[in-house]
Amino acid sequence: MLPASLPLSKRPVDIAIIVFFFVNLFFITYIVDLEQLVIANADNFKYPAWPPAKLVDLVHWYGHNFDPVLIARPAWWRATIWIDAIFFGPYYVFAIYAFTKGKNWIRFASIVWASVMLTNVFIILFEEVNGEHASPQLGRVFLSNAAWVIFPLIVMYRMYRSIYPFAGSKIKAEA
Repeated sequence: MLPASLPLSKRPVDIAIIVFFFVNLFFITYIVDLEQLVIANADNFKYPAWPPAKLVDLVHWYGHNFDPVLIARPAWWRATIWIDAIFFGPYYVFAIYAFTKGKNWIRFASIVWASVMLTNVFIILFEEVNGEHASPQLGRVFLSNAAWVIFPLIVMYRMYRSIYPFAGSKIKAEA
């Protein structure tokens, strides 16, 4: 018999993770990132049907002022965005449900997500520091990207500790 999951109200870290997944799903993946896929050249474009023009302008303002690689959009960068749109977006939908309901089947996918996310962010931050499109505002860019280092580490820790990550501590110790 599988151990019962703790109620979400007893899992405050999971609430924070769920909020992070919501932000990623509804703002980062399908607005910020999608903008970079539907607009090839941020300096010469027509506004697409989605994302909304004001949000396109926000992404471009951030890129022009702090994050040049976002505007340059080299092939490797767009590849990370495609990973986000094709794989991470659907993961967030399932993960929001699984973390809310305490479903252990999300464990392996969460470890994979966290590993790929950390890899992508490391590559992106390496470019921000040493690359052709290095940021003139490293502190701001590092702070802007901190959640995509912190949350994958938290998720990886949560999921790696036990095959029943949503169960109480007594069950985890026995597992």
